[in-house]
Amino acid sequence: MPGAATGGTARRGRVLLIIGGGIAAYKSLELIRLLRGRDLAVTPVLTAAGREFVTPLSVQTLAGEPVREELFSLTEDSAIGHIELSRSADLVVVCPATANLMARMRAGLADDLATTLLLATDTPVLLAPAMNVRMWQHPATRESLAVLRERGVAFVGPEEGDMACGEFGPGRLAEPPAILAAIEGMLFPERPLEGCHALVTAGPTHEPIDPVRVIANRSSGKQGFAIAAALARLGARVTLVSGPVSLATPPGVARVDVETAREMLDACLAALPAEIAVCVAAVADWRVESEAAGKIKKDADGPPVLRLVENPDILATLARPGPQRPRLVIGFAAETDHLLEHAAAKRVRKGADWLVANSVGAGSGVFGGDTNAVTLLTATGTDSWPALPKDEVAGRLAARIASALSGALS
Repeated sequence: MPGAATGGTARRGRVLLIIGGGIAAYKSLELIRLLRGRDLAVTPVLTAAGREFVTPLSVQTLAGEPVREELFSLTEDSAIGHIELSRSADLVVVCPATANLMARMRAGLADDLATTLLLATDTPVLLAPAMNVRMWQHPATRESLAVLRERGVAFVGPEEGDMACGEFGPGRLAEPPAILAAIEGMLFPERPLEGCHALVTAGPTHEPIDPVRVIANRSSGKQGFAIAAALARLGARVTLVSGPVSLATPPGVARVDVETAREMLDACLAALPAEIAVCVAAVADWRVESEAAGKIKKDADGPPVLRLVENPDILATLARPGPQRPRLVIGFAAETDHLLEHAAAKRVRKGADWLVANSVGAGSGVFGGDTNAVTLLTATGTDSWPALPKDEVAGRLAARIASALSGALS
């Protein structure tokens, strides 16, 4: 059971975190903060190469525990031998897992504390790889990956994106929230939404005016992506229909990229049937009646006149009674004033079971930010939550969904 720990206050579980040597090691500090915030104890192990990128003081301050670095240390071995240390945690995490560490694991080398722990442990192991794209695609690394997976080692990432070396491609470390999700998924495999299909929309839509210009909004997609990840952690099969955003796909989520409201509706209808629909996307209410074939030019007659027509209502369409209607339909309302009044009216008008309302007025910092303060409206009342990180909002909402559907899905 997670929670058995060596020393210290009992927590939900203990993670043995091995920090490898790469520029992505700085993200391990954020991972430690997230783990502690989820009431998970962290025993940090810093490799010699890892120490070139993060300091033992920084790691120890965030972890709240001594950093272990040496294979032969009289002080550390007198407190806990490295063999016992390798088995004292509920999960061993390597972040970042470099090509060198993966190769040494594959070969069974044990020439420092990190590789000795990895060879001696009978605890599940999770690797978060990070390296240059060419290193990740090298046949030797691909062979290490295949062998380690065959041995039961779990992986999260890497992602595709810009790297510190200036190149672009696969090899970028997964973001700390995604690594946290993978860790919690391995530590707490309770999956109350197993066998349930969840449909989530996220991000903005872009409605073209001409080949250059669009009607858009400021939605970043962060809240919708966090909800998709939270539902996947609880065992749901998640289809995430996303407008144009610059976010990595959450682990275990099937993603469909769209641009316009009509494309988003088509993708949602194609994803049905689903037990859950969570419409987080900020869908454009209007589009230009006729998109110009070429770029609209300035001229002496002044700005062009754009005739707008209404876009389809995705939330109302999914909530419409019928055999394809999800059991639970949840909408979002982003308002600048009269938040609860407008949200309550929207829930009834759209036919949604629940509606999550948040204020996006000046100074709220919701669009593009990492926190959100929401009120959940249902047919029986309202529940206001304090300002929380968006992943915590997502976790709370996913837990409420699982609780509401537990009887229906059993």
